[in-house]
Amino acid sequence: MTTAHELYERGLRDHLAPALRLLGLTGWRRTFSLPDETHWALLGLVEQRAGDRIRYTFDLSLVRRSDWAEAALPGPRPDPRAVYGIESWRARIGELLPVGEDVWWEVLPGPRWQVALDDSVAAVRHYGLPELRRRARGDRGAGTGETYLSPAELEQVNAPLAAVAVARIQRAELVDGALVLTGAWTRADAAARTVLRGVARGFLSADDERFRTVRCLDSLGRPLWDFDDSGRDTGREADRDSDRDSDRDAGPGAGRPER
Repeated sequence: MTTAHELYERGLRDHLAPALRLLGLTGWRRTFSLPDETHWALLGLVEQRAGDRIRYTFDLSLVRRSDWAEAALPGPRPDPRAVYGIESWRARIGELLPVGEDVWWEVLPGPRWQVALDDSVAAVRHYGLPELRRRARGDRGAGTGETYLSPAELEQVNAPLAAVAVARIQRAELVDGALVLTGAWTRADAAARTVLRGVARGFLSADDERFRTVRCLDSLGRPLWDFDDSGRDTGREADRDSDRDSDRDAGPGAGRPER
């Protein structure tokens, strides 16, 4: 009798990988990419094994080719299943589905063993790839303000963020009297909000006349949080309850680096 593991490996080789390539992805078995001149637009197969049974899902990742080259990290391209801190965006595919939560598929012996494979390919086709393409288009068009930090200064500010596994600040720009920080964060990321609050207070403590607030945007330019010099989130959709830990967890000493 064919085992679940044997069916899974056959399914990857004969069904999943060919179907993904028909959708325009290139790659083999467990990591794939969309052709794009400016970004690594990636899809990676994430597996969980328990005995002979294997379940799987997908990670999606968007990395600027210029950022990957500058970081000089090992490998010819990023692995979408790894977190490097230079991503413009990343997500687990379940976040993009209507259920909005982690989704896993499992190939089991029986006459309908291909159903999980077909369902997961449909999720990539209808939700994963459209969002990956949309994110790449948005990232190419982002950035309209005066640059506030040099690349070296930005790396200095990003070092403490990397130490606490918070996505890096991709851009720091002056726009309409605000310092706008852009990164691959989400409103649900409480750790990022807390650390960025500390970063904002550091910037504002410099008393730069060009800005009086720090605004945080996601990688598509959508507003997340606005901080004033007290570290209070002044945005209309601020989660007021999370302000209570602002002084305790403001994050490592981040702010405008010394020149």
